[in-house]
Amino acid sequence: MASSSPLLPRHDGSALVVGGPTTVLDLGGLRFVSDPTFDDPGPHGYLTKTIGPAVTGTRLADADVVLVSHDNHADNFDDSGRAFASAAPLLLTTTGGAERLGTPAKGLAAWDTHTLTRPDGGELTVTAVPAVHGPEDGEADADGDINCQTIGFVLSGDGLPTVYISGDNASIRTVAEISRKVSRVDAAVLHAGAARVPGKFRERPVSLDSVRAAAAAAILGAPVNIPVHYDGWDHFTEGREVIEHAFDDAGITSVLRVADHGTWLPLKP
Repeated sequence: MASSSPLLPRHDGSALVVGGPTTVLDLGGLRFVSDPTFDDPGPHGYLTKTIGPAVTGTRLADADVVLVSHDNHADNFDDSGRAFASAAPLLLTTTGGAERLGTPAKGLAAWDTHTLTRPDGGELTVTAVPAVHGPEDGEADADGDINCQTIGFVLSGDGLPTVYISGDNASIRTVAEISRKVSRVDAAVLHAGAARVPGKFRERPVSLDSVRAAAAAAILGAPVNIPVHYDGWDHFTEGREVIEHAFDDAGITSVLRVADHGTWLPLKP
């Protein structure tokens, strides 16, 4: 991905929240960008973006892999995000998303893996994990998905922190399943914000609310938890202060990592 703008210097072993769900993860010499959203504020159908990105897509044009939890909703994949992903060497997303998007997309079902070669000669494995994009009792489509097909991701490799990216998952039961199957999670990127959409699921959250985000952190036992997906769109109903309060109520503020968007956060304590 070529660009004339200065590229954002890499910080291996760190994450940076761009805004909304969009997160940069530099890990094992590779740069990942998850759920890219780089549009300016404005309407996107029934959703409205309220805050632009802290870092433009042109500064991340050296991304090695783009991760898209689902391509169906603009708050996870807006117009500029689509253009950014289409120029990437590799896009990992749902099986349905890969069919819609074409090259360079590769579709993964839950528990499928894709192995990447690291610059140091080692390997990094991306594992797709389940996500439920709404209440568990929400009406499912013909494929059994609630709201739409959605996945999260686990990034792992020898000598690297294991990182879980939840995608738009609202299910604590699903977090528990992932915790049972993944031996260790060192850092979790949690899509919080209690997203609520008029006319859907009696306006119950389609992403983690703050209490469930704290519960997910406790279940996973990760020493680093980075909330995302809590500002930048008007249907996100719980912001940073509410998340901080929930972690404090749970007595686990020590594992919460929040900073102004555009700030690097270590993926290890």
